[in-house]
Amino acid sequence: MTPEPSRRNLLALATATGALATLPAFTASAAPQRPDASYDTTAHDELWWQAPADEHSMIEQGLPLGNGRLGALASNDPGRELLLVTDATMWTGGLNDTLDADGQFPYGREDFGSFTLLARLAVDIPDHDLSAVSGYRRTLDLDRGVITTSYVRSGVTYRRQIFASRPDDVIVLHFSQSGGGRYSGTVTLEGTHGEGSAVSFGAAFANGLRYGAAVTAYGTGGTVTAGGSGISFTRCKDLTVVLSGGTNYAPDAATHYRDPSLHPEQLARTKVRAAARHTAQTLLRTHVADHRALFGQFDLSLGASSEEQRSLDTWERIRARARDGVPDPELEAQYLQFGRYLMIAGSRGSLPLNLQGLWLDGNAPDWMGDYHTDINLQMNYWMGDRAGLSQCFDAFTDYCVDQLPSWTELTRTHFNDARNRYRNSTGKVAGWTVAVSTNIHGGMGWWWHPAGNAWLCNSLWEHYEFTGRRSHLEKIYPLLKGACEFWEARLLTLTLPGTSEEVLVADSDWSPEHGPLDAKGITYAQELVRSLFGNYCAAAAELKKDTGLAGRIAGLRKRLYLPRVSPTTGWLEEWMSPDNLGETTHRHLSPLVGLFPGDRIRPDGSTPAALVEGATALLTARGMESFGWANAWRSLCWARLKNADNAYQLVVNNLRPSTDGSNGTAFNLFDIYEVEQGRGIFQIDGNFGTPAAMIEMLLYSRPGHLELLPALPDAWAESGSLTGAGARGGFVVDLRWRDGKPTEARIRSIGGRTTTVAYAGTSRTVALEPGASVTLKDLDR
Repeated sequence: MTPEPSRRNLLALATATGALATLPAFTASAAPQRPDASYDTTAHDELWWQAPADEHSMIEQGLPLGNGRLGALASNDPGRELLLVTDATMWTGGLNDTLDADGQFPYGREDFGSFTLLARLAVDIPDHDLSAVSGYRRTLDLDRGVITTSYVRSGVTYRRQIFASRPDDVIVLHFSQSGGGRYSGTVTLEGTHGEGSAVSFGAAFANGLRYGAAVTAYGTGGTVTAGGSGISFTRCKDLTVVLSGGTNYAPDAATHYRDPSLHPEQLARTKVRAAARHTAQTLLRTHVADHRALFGQFDLSLGASSEEQRSLDTWERIRARARDGVPDPELEAQYLQFGRYLMIAGSRGSLPLNLQGLWLDGNAPDWMGDYHTDINLQMNYWMGDRAGLSQCFDAFTDYCVDQLPSWTELTRTHFNDARNRYRNSTGKVAGWTVAVSTNIHGGMGWWWHPAGNAWLCNSLWEHYEFTGRRSHLEKIYPLLKGACEFWEARLLTLTLPGTSEEVLVADSDWSPEHGPLDAKGITYAQELVRSLFGNYCAAAAELKKDTGLAGRIAGLRKRLYLPRVSPTTGWLEEWMSPDNLGETTHRHLSPLVGLFPGDRIRPDGSTPAALVEGATALLTARGMESFGWANAWRSLCWARLKNADNAYQLVVNNLRPSTDGSNGTAFNLFDIYEVEQGRGIFQIDGNFGTPAAMIEMLLYSRPGHLELLPALPDAWAESGSLTGAGARGGFVVDLRWRDGKPTEARIRSIGGRTTTVAYAGTSRTVALEPGASVTLKDLDR
């Protein structure tokens, strides 16, 4: 029998590891600063469509908005504006600490839990049916974070704007017109778990999570009346609708991730009343200033598109790109910027982005909309630092810190369960690890994933390489240390066949997500643990902590088995076997983590050529046809190998239009994964992994080394620019190129001091003080 996790144990762990509650919850906040009336809120970078979303296809057609915690999909139908509203913490389930008969975790919507909708908001304007209007157009302005709909009815131009404000913590819908029109109709807010319709509601799940939402409205030139089941408005010249909501989730394992003092319905009512004291224009200015402060940190040009391409709406451009095979560089740049828009909308001040980000069309998302730790959660954050959004990474960091006490306790009490095929043969257990899936309650689901702790830690460490923030390093140090302690207890000594050489290998594991279920020394684990050990030793040295442990870990790292090339297949081995024991074209590139996101395998002469050739052969065998995140990972690996043609082709593959659920880009630019013929689902990681690949094609970095245009495709070679790109080692890079060659590079230090800048076999050494910059020209000489 193993002891069950208890509040006392979790509190003690939180104190011992230094894991303090860090994620802001749905809480009261001070009044935001307001830009003055001169602040420019005009549109700059718009995607546009000529049709609203079908209410029954919102995940493929609804336009996303969010303030980092509160999100929605908007239909933009003239006669019935529908918003499907989410809160990042709206989860069923719990700690899920009773193992199944095989020693693995249950994985259902009630035990493990699921991400779910918070509410549905509808604004019905009965005489504005789509059939009764002309000139319909809707846009998503990436630069402002605003959705706009316009149309003409009876000679009057009607316009609505929708945005999710982080400073005011509300969603705002503003309806206006020019030409003497009037609005009459109803506003209906209803819960999605049986709460009914009301101007506000509050309820609780069986797991004790309380939630609530509220709406208010105000206008001019008419009447607005709130009743028991909704709001009616009659002959208003303009109308503003304000919505807020949330839960009493709290990032504290010791309180079971709840704030018992918080009443979400009451707080939501307070927030909408506070926002409604201001004009829609004031709320808009406040939101746009906040959004642009992040969005404007990065810019990208991949060249000019044709006038014919520009004349098409966004969906037609997606279709034309696939049909004609002609590059559309402005569209491709907008696709990257759309990924940045989603990051700003979905990863600020709350939980990190899950499999679906902040966006749902129902309460039963595939895989519960969870956090998959064997690629998807990590891929969601590959783009952020590279694309000038380092601040958005904090949600990922804070989530790991806040879950650590629970993960540690579950590892201590459950990992060495005799039924667990992945248990430690040593009989020892220490530190922490995770399962393939994690939730927001400290719980895990599906199978144990021993190497998942290393991959999470390596992602957290890479953020430190980009930013150099000591406060971040101090925050993640307990995670790195605990993961190393886990592997110190887990590694096995093995004598290599036919030799007397003893090496350390990972105990029984699964190379995600195929092949033998209990292979030892899998490449995936060996590579991740090697990186973890190196990162931890560097962190301990920087922080001057735990010299004894760091010394032991350094010793273990030297003894780790390093994967080799199979004499049978010519590929980098995946299972410490010369044979291919899995699916040749499998979606996961697990054995290639040493190529990307790792750096052990480099095509620059520092890695044995045979190893590079083996990795290339394995990547080739995996193929060029997959879906969203799998194509993105392939593209990143090809970019690391400096194969621009393959890297670009995989980006193009992801831009193919999704029809009837096929793999590709949906009407609203969401990435769709075809799980079976005729049925596709939205997985957001492709929307982040693909932009990361695009940036990696233009700029490669590791501490001490930057390489310009390592995999520039012909489609972008004529001219282009990159501004505000993050580089590992503590630098930010602005880059311009023409005719396939860099013409100018500005390197700015945000903490880094020395690096080489390389292009086409030449390199220069740059030494800078933090905050200083240098501009390099004639880089090919």
